[in-house]
Amino acid sequence: MTNHLSGKTLVVTGAGSGFGRLVCEYAAEFGARVVGADVSAEGLDAVAEEIRAKGGEFEPVIADVTVKEQMDRLAQRTVERFGAIDVLVNNAGVMPLAFYADHADAWQAWDRCIDINVKGVVHGIAAVHDIMMAQGRGHIVNVSSIYGNAGSAGSGVYSATKAAVNVLSESLRIESQGLIKVTVVKPTGVPGTGLGGGIINRAALVGLAGQNFPEYSERVQQRAAGTLPPELADENNPRYASITPEQLARSIVYAINQPWGVSIAEITVRATGELCVI
Repeated sequence: MTNHLSGKTLVVTGAGSGFGRLVCEYAAEFGARVVGADVSAEGLDAVAEEIRAKGGEFEPVIADVTVKEQMDRLAQRTVERFGAIDVLVNNAGVMPLAFYADHADAWQAWDRCIDINVKGVVHGIAAVHDIMMAQGRGHIVNVSSIYGNAGSAGSGVYSATKAAVNVLSESLRIESQGLIKVTVVKPTGVPGTGLGGGIINRAALVGLAGQNFPEYSERVQQRAAGTLPPELADENNPRYASITPEQLARSIVYAINQPWGVSIAEITVRATGELCVI
C-alpha cells in the first residue's frame, strides 16, 4: 500500500481504548504523528507506551469531547506541538441501547449519549475547522454506525445520534468541498470494543438483528463461551459472523491513507455472514 500517512498529524478522540486506540497504533506504524484524546489518563498512557516502544510519535491529551473549551485546547496544543492538524478522527462514542419503556433507567445514559455522540462531533469539527481551512486542506473522519441508517426498536436515541453524525458530515462536505475531505464510517456489530458495556437493556439488540435475533443471541453466547463454530470465526469463510475491532480500524486507516485529491466519503465494513438487518 502506498504510504500517504507518513508525516501527517492525526488527532483521534476516544483514543484510550477500542477503535480509537487501534487507529492510533496503526496510523503510527505508517509514520503519522498522533495526538490521542480521551478522558482516561490510564488508557492514554498504555497507548503511548505501545506506540513509543515501536519508535512512533504519540502525544496524549486529556480531553472531554462534551466540553468545547477542552476540544479547542486540544486543537491548539496539537498545532503548537506539530504545526498542523491534517486529520481529525471523531471516534468517541457510547451506545446505550434501550426501549422507550426503559426511560426511567435509561434517561441519564441517553443524555450522555447525545452529549458525546452529537455535541462531541460538533465540538471536534469546530475545533479544527478554521485551522484546516487556513491550511487549505484537511480530513475529518466521523465514526457513525449502521444504526444511523434508520430507526429500529431499542435504538431510538442511539440511532438518532448516529443519523445526526451522517447529516453533520454531509453538510460539512458540501461547505468545504476542495478543502476538507469528509469520511463517514459506519461499523456494524463489532464485538470486543467496549461499546456493549453501555447497553441498558440487552433485549434492545433485537432491532439490530430483527428476525435473526434468536440466532444472533445464540452466536453471542457461543462467542462468550468460546464455542463459536469454526466457520463463523474464519475470515476466509463467507459465513464469517462478525468483523474484529482490528479489521474495522484498518479500514479507517485505509480511508485516511489516500492522496489529498481522493476522498472516501463513506465506508461500511460488514462480515459476510453477519445477521444485522440495518
